[in-house]
Amino acid sequence: MKIDTARNIALKTLYKIEEDKSYSNIVLDDMLNSNREKLTNQDIGFISELVYGVTSRKLTLDNIIQKYSNIKMKKISSIVKNILRIGAYQIIFLDKVPKSAAVNESVNLCKKYSMKSTGFVNVILRKIEKTDLTDIEKIENDIERISKLYSMPEWIVVKLSDELGINKAEEVCKNSNIRPKISIRINKLKTSKEELINMLAKKNINTENAILEDFIYLNSKNITNLEEYKKGLFTIQDESAALTALVLSPIENETILDCCSAPGGKTTYLAEIMKNKGSIEAWDLYEHRLKLVDENAKRLGIEIINTKINDSTILNKNEIGKYDRVLLDVPCLGLGVIRRKPDIKWQREEKDIDEITKIQKQILSTCSKYVKVGGRLVYSTCSILKEENEDIVNNFLINNPNFKIINPENNRLKELNKNIVDRKYLKLYPNENIDGFFICLLERTN
Repeated sequence: MKIDTARNIALKTLYKIEEDKSYSNIVLDDMLNSNREKLTNQDIGFISELVYGVTSRKLTLDNIIQKYSNIKMKKISSIVKNILRIGAYQIIFLDKVPKSAAVNESVNLCKKYSMKSTGFVNVILRKIEKTDLTDIEKIENDIERISKLYSMPEWIVVKLSDELGINKAEEVCKNSNIRPKISIRINKLKTSKEELINMLAKKNINTENAILEDFIYLNSKNITNLEEYKKGLFTIQDESAALTALVLSPIENETILDCCSAPGGKTTYLAEIMKNKGSIEAWDLYEHRLKLVDENAKRLGIEIINTKINDSTILNKNEIGKYDRVLLDVPCLGLGVIRRKPDIKWQREEKDIDEITKIQKQILSTCSKYVKVGGRLVYSTCSILKEENEDIVNNFLINNPNFKIINPENNRLKELNKNIVDRKYLKLYPNENIDGFFICLLERTN
């Protein structure tokens, strides 16, 4: 009996993610790298599809599997459960995989890892059809329907529905399952958009114009292996994250502070906007994360970033009033980037909101003191709940009347759709092009 290599690696990856409660992107990268020699590009694409697909759609798959199983999901072993999920995902969501192949290969995996469960797996998967998704669409309770259809925990659906209404909440949940485009930021310290596009075209890598001027979309998967990446001609970054730097809009020769800087995508963009002239202090809690900032800066040819271990919740009196501009991309629940990190929705709980908002309030209160009079501060999160965003800013303004909100108008933001630019904030919800993000620009008035 021959075991399909790609499906076997996908199964081992999913099992490790579940057992170790690890992030799928980290486990998948490790698994692919350790098996690189025996995998084709097609294998890598299929493994990635299965891992991210099953992780994203887990709740939906489990509900459909449970429909045909007499055994409760929590009593099925992790390895068998993931074999069932892989098979069900192929049957329901992958049109190019014949159902017979999905069933037979899943049974083969079961023979390798749990021989006694082969009959059980075979029976369940043969009953599953694409129409099982249609049955979920018919559920009358909107919260339950959206949760099961788009594989989103009910507490998140309720939160979004309370804030946005049920239709917008459903749109956000649906878009959180879209596979994100790969966007890269051109390092204009080393090249131009036209030059980089031509270099990539010679390697048969197609590109597409992005929303923001300094970005393009790629169709390639092994991006970090490209010579252009290693030479620092570009950085992988989502456009929503890049907006934090554009809204802060630093000027050459200014003194900038990035309080939560690792891994350095936003920090290095600040430096590129400043044309590598001035000074950027980059703080983070952990040395190993700051090394990522240093490595990124070195690769990109940036020399104005100084990294330092620092806890941004604790006031450092020596830094008060020292900086022209401060960037606060604070820790958050991350609900705006679920399409990129689907594990988030399974690892977060509603009770986490209180803890994370306390940290956000403390960082904003503390680090606002580092802004010069007349200086500016950006508060941002990759989350979309009001409690982490508007509520934090409004609470801060009540207690700090020496700050005011500034409309984030900037010539470099003109490419951005006007319908997602608020007069007070930038509040973005996930769609096929961008992650969900919140960005607020504040100015110290006295």
